[in-house]
Amino acid sequence: MTSLVMVTAPTSAETLTGSGYEAADPNQPQLRVTDLSATRGDGVFETIGVMDCHVQSLTSHLHRLAASAAILDLPGPRLDVWRAAVEHALDRADPAPELSAKLVLSRGEEGSRRCTGWVRVAPAPDMSRARADGVRVLTLDRGYRSDVAETAPWLLQGAKYTSYAVNMAALRYARRHGADDVIFISSDGAVLEGPTASVLLRIGNTLVTPGTDQSILPGTTQDRAFRYAENAGLATQARRVEAAELATAEHLWLCSSVRLCAAVRELDGRELTWDRRLTADLLSWLRTTHD
Repeated sequence: MTSLVMVTAPTSAETLTGSGYEAADPNQPQLRVTDLSATRGDGVFETIGVMDCHVQSLTSHLHRLAASAAILDLPGPRLDVWRAAVEHALDRADPAPELSAKLVLSRGEEGSRRCTGWVRVAPAPDMSRARADGVRVLTLDRGYRSDVAETAPWLLQGAKYTSYAVNMAALRYARRHGADDVIFISSDGAVLEGPTASVLLRIGNTLVTPGTDQSILPGTTQDRAFRYAENAGLATQARRVEAAELATAEHLWLCSSVRLCAAVRELDGRELTWDRRLTADLLSWLRTTHD
């Protein structure tokens, strides 16, 4: 069963009364049509995987929610209230091997000067095929330079905001052209991220990911993959990754909270080799290692 908790004191600017959240009926209307998350995509969110009743990297996701809110000039979220709301929503949901918890902080109803917040827990989509068989990926030009976060901060790069129309359009484009997913490339040739995933490469004995100083979102699952690498005796590195390195890396993955990791088995129509055992080991680590 899906559960819904409305966060009634979602930000530090609001007075806490009671617990700061309340359970809501997920089958009844909760959001007004004038809410700015619906009319303008003016809000931030996090989607968190829940594996075998364990929330994946809740602390990291809460900190990223706060960082996104700061980029959008939203009041800082009350992370203690959000944490309790997530736990309450999970308690109300029917247990399942895999769930997904979505946290949304909206600027609220237009003119109200009060933010709206909610947590929704629902069954996670089935990711077993992508995990087992890998994914086919297209590289697409993101249309920005890799330093756009510094040169044009109003474009909100590095924030996870609710306007995901471009990301969804990229995925639809990929599927129309026989692929499953996308890796964005900056206009100056740097690897960025996927529409809903971080990029991870194995180059020799090092796991590499594009650095977050290149207008991309810090990856919570990628961070845990780095912890796996350190335990497996592999080095880790966050740096600028050139687009040409995607085709020459020993292995390439997309990492995200719900999917965990999926090997890239085809890139721009060219088959790639990938290590099924390494991928299985990484998946097992990501599924069973928690905060």
